[in-house]
Amino acid sequence: MNTMLLMAALSLPRAALGEQAPEASPYRVIDFDWTDPARSRAVPARLYWPAVAATTPVPLVVFSHGIGGSRNGYSYLGKHWSAHGVASLHVQHVGSDAALWRGNPFGVVDRLQTAARESEALARVADVSFALDRLLSREFSGFGMVVNRRRIVAAGHSYGANTSLLAIGAEVIRDGQAIHCLDPRFSAAVVISAPPFYGEQNPAAILAKISVPTIHVTSTHDVIRIPGYYSGLEDRLAVFDAIAAPRKLLAVFEGGSHSMFTDRRNT
Repeated sequence: MNTMLLMAALSLPRAALGEQAPEASPYRVIDFDWTDPARSRAVPARLYWPAVAATTPVPLVVFSHGIGGSRNGYSYLGKHWSAHGVASLHVQHVGSDAALWRGNPFGVVDRLQTAARESEALARVADVSFALDRLLSREFSGFGMVVNRRRIVAAGHSYGANTSLLAIGAEVIRDGQAIHCLDPRFSAAVVISAPPFYGEQNPAAILAKISVPTIHVTSTHDVIRIPGYYSGLEDRLAVFDAIAAPRKLLAVFEGGSHSMFTDRRNT
């Protein structure tokens, strides 16, 4: 009889035994190690996927990290968005990612300058579009078939903010030709600490064709300072002012640093 009672007790839910069952996570984290065959370029990505019904349309943010970042960064955003029903795909850009900090420390400045070249800036936008292609493809239909195609948002910090602006319609002119990387699937953008486009004196001309809603985030001490380069809060405000589309919002935090929007400590 005692054995039967014990087996019955073990089969009871934990709540019936006075214990709390562990809470289910409000999101899942899935890593992808994609390669774009057209460019022979690796495009790693991390997806934060909300715990929602399979038939529920899910909005999607495609996030681009700053210089020296990776798909592991900005996790607080991915966790927060996915916990509130919005998927977040964090793309890693291998030409300007965390590998810049490894190797000979005396070569860091050269590596940063190489990563900031225009060719890498354009490659980053191609990374974002490729990653979005992959997530929405039949191969990943478990996710792609549920994504709300009308609510896909580009987002990024610093260099990634420039990437996002190019993806939603920013243009530069080179040798009389417009270089544009517009991905019409993006319906809005989150622009965090956007620096000015290199070598450009007229941000209004570069950003004139952006028509989707944007939110711009910065702080009063938002300064980028590396050897040979300086960019402060005034540049973030200039980018915001240069966007002609009326649906835009600016949020400025008091204090904080350029890196406070990353996962890095003591920023």
